[in-house]
Amino acid sequence: MKDLHFDSVVIGGGAAGMAAALELDREGFSCAIVEREESLGGILTQCIHNGFGLIEFNEELSGPEFAEKLEERLAGTGIKSFTGSTVMEMDVSGEQKILYCYSGSLGVLRITSRVLILAMGCRERNRGNIRIPGDRPAGVYTAGLAQRLVNIEGLVPGKDVVIIGSGDIGLIMARRMSWVGCKVHAVVEILPYPSGLTRNIVQCLHDFDIPLYLSHLTTNIIGKDRVEGVEITPIENGAIQVEKAFTIPCDTVLLSVGLVPENELSKTAGIALNQMTNGPQVDSMLMTNVPGVFACGNVLHVHDLVDYVVEESRRAGSHAARWLKGARPKDEARVKTGANIRYTAPGRVDLHAVNKLYMRTMIVKNDATLEVKVNNRVVKSVRKSHIQPSEMIALELGPKDLEPAALTPEPVVEVSIV
Repeated sequence: MKDLHFDSVVIGGGAAGMAAALELDREGFSCAIVEREESLGGILTQCIHNGFGLIEFNEELSGPEFAEKLEERLAGTGIKSFTGSTVMEMDVSGEQKILYCYSGSLGVLRITSRVLILAMGCRERNRGNIRIPGDRPAGVYTAGLAQRLVNIEGLVPGKDVVIIGSGDIGLIMARRMSWVGCKVHAVVEILPYPSGLTRNIVQCLHDFDIPLYLSHLTTNIIGKDRVEGVEITPIENGAIQVEKAFTIPCDTVLLSVGLVPENELSKTAGIALNQMTNGPQVDSMLMTNVPGVFACGNVLHVHDLVDYVVEESRRAGSHAARWLKGARPKDEARVKTGANIRYTAPGRVDLHAVNKLYMRTMIVKNDATLEVKVNNRVVKSVRKSHIQPSEMIALELGPKDLEPAALTPEPVVEVSIV
């Protein structure tokens, strides 16, 4: 076993992990990235479409280009990357955090550090998560797996495709499968509104004349050895209309039914999770309930843009550096989700600093108002021309906004959509 020591360690070498590590290095602390894949970049390496980087780099990039630009920033730094290395266990009970990692080329590594940043990203929900009836024929894939097969392996999983769920990966794969000569017959969504970004609905479905069936439930995957079709049933006024069910013939089904933060490792280490996000509960410093362990990016909550992942992860790295210098969270207020807000991240704000909150709404609405209250007093209102659950809302709260909270023994900040 090889013993290594750093001031900080980041688990995950995607956009979040690289951004956090760069900030720690900039602050003068030694840092290591542990990444289970053979290269850095995470999911970006298989996202060959454009649409990344407009905020972070002020230009439109593909996923690999975005990842490459972050890797270029690593060059010349003291950051050590351990690729092809999987963290199998971590002990965060003491001041020194201990990771036990397994690597095909390096063997077993025991890495200790004072600070640990979780940046493991997220995983796709699969057929078992949504319990679609039917046999288990070949031809059923998650959209992300299909993306990897087409973009990395050069394999086409089928010819006649139906996509279940309107998440962004599924929408992008509708376009990608069309480009490689497949026929995408439909995208089927159980909700009355799309789950993906509006731009992807337009560019990936409308531009290719691919039908989107909203308020439709997939009630059966037909086929024994290979997929032969899917049965689709409309939902009207909350009731399944069995008599209106119809079948779409196909040989391939792609599932785009949501993402889940990858926190199996976090749970085994005793890190408290938020039931709404499935990510760690964090304070205003993006620190978990375990002192010295921070979380950022899609492992904290599922983002819609990688640019926001980088912004949040940069703050996590900065907060971790401050923690190494002796800073501790104080004078915080709990953030409460009010009307039409599903969650906020983080769940606490610093009363004496500028805070960046990300949140998701539960409704689709035009001309909405994001309202912040302290002790039932409105301290900030922000007009939004359009909101929907698939698109994150960002909000800044500074000391002036939070001044009334500083006068309360146990302050609570409530965020609502009205």
